[in-house]
Amino acid sequence: MESLALPPPRRHIARMNPENIVYRTAVWIIPLVIAIVFHEVAHGWMAKWLGDPTAQERRRLSFNPIRHVDPIGTVILPLGLAIAGAPVFGWAKPVPVIAQRLRNPRWGMVAVALAGPGMNLALATLTAIAIGAALALSGGTPPTGMAAFVFQNLVNFLQVNVFLAIFNLLPMPPFDGGHVVEGLLPRPLAAQWAKIGQFGFLLLLFVLVVLPMIVPSADVVGRIVGPPAQAVLNVFIALAGAIA
Repeated sequence: MESLALPPPRRHIARMNPENIVYRTAVWIIPLVIAIVFHEVAHGWMAKWLGDPTAQERRRLSFNPIRHVDPIGTVILPLGLAIAGAPVFGWAKPVPVIAQRLRNPRWGMVAVALAGPGMNLALATLTAIAIGAALALSGGTPPTGMAAFVFQNLVNFLQVNVFLAIFNLLPMPPFDGGHVVEGLLPRPLAAQWAKIGQFGFLLLLFVLVVLPMIVPSADVVGRIVGPPAQAVLNVFIALAGAIA
């Protein structure tokens, strides 16, 4: 996904050099972990509100990243993408939700699924406002020095939240969009659809990694997620610009 196209700060102390691999990794991993944690906690909050306290009982309604970290999705994959300079994305351990404990299992699961992307879009809105305010306070130019690190984290936090929201709305298991489809399907078809979710990780690996290697034109991230994510991102960029 494209960046906000803001000019780089004119000066940095050595360890804050944006070309430094540690800097480049930090300004992506920090926003990603925060966005993922809020995403998962939002699922748990919605489930609790609708009658299922499973996430709370298992201590997953916590903003402690350690409780949500998936070694591959939260650490290895994002780290590799950040180092490679590719669009950074990832996932965390799913918050446990037991549909049968929800007051309305079918529509409750739809609401729980949409809570995660909804949280990411809410965070993106707040971040766009913060970016606009920061630019307004600095006279329309990005800050320098240590403040530039914080500002870059805000910029990347905006991008990550928009990307996660759109990415998770893909209508296939194990994404949130897949749960929405399951809730909308007639019950017999929904039961069959749910079985696909048992192979969610393998399906995810095939669609995102293997398929693009075999058929380069079948780039789900670049061709399906990228355009709508960029369109939504442009709205938030405009909001930040209006405030600035």
